[in-house]
Parts: sequence; C-alpha cells; structure tokens
Amino acid sequence: MEGTGDLPFKQKDFGNTKIRTFDSSVDEYELKWHRDREDRKVIIIESNGWKFQSDNSLPTTLKEGDQIFIPKDTFHRVIKGNGNLKIKVEFL
Repeated sequence: MEGTGDLPFKQKDFGNTKIRTFDSSVDEYELKWHRDREDRKVIIIESNGWKFQSDNSLPTTLKEGDQIFIPKDTFHRVIKGNGNLKIKVEFL
C-alpha cells in the first residue's frame, strides 16, 4: 500500500478511484474535521463500528455497502470504531 504522508490512512490508487484503509491503531486526534476540494462518493467496504459525521449533523454508524455522497467544501470526519475502516472513494 502506498503511504499518504501525514494522512491517517493507507491508500491504493486506481485512477479516479482510491481504496483507503484506516487502521484500528490510528490515534483519534488524527481523525480531524476537514473538507475536500472535489465531490466524492464513498462506499463502505469494511466498518467495524466506525461512524461518519457531516457538518451540522449527528454521527451515523457506517455499515458495509453504505454509499455516502460528500459535496466539495463540506466539513466532515470519521469517528474511530473497534477495527479497521476500509472505504472506496470515487472522485466525481
């Protein structure tokens, strides 16, 4: 897997699609509120109790197969669960 510098996940690149894995050992302080420059669709591959929170919304538990659309410039974060989080990110 390719490293991503200071980001809290490992990533494999497939053009406009990326597979990201957040390890269960990641420190929660690394999972910061942020916003992205592009629209994206996120598909949950593996969750283990992780949650997603968008600005002005309550956290929701992620389940395998869930799809989330995140518009560009929208603040969001993930909240650590019990195991790894693995997602597919499609840049639109």
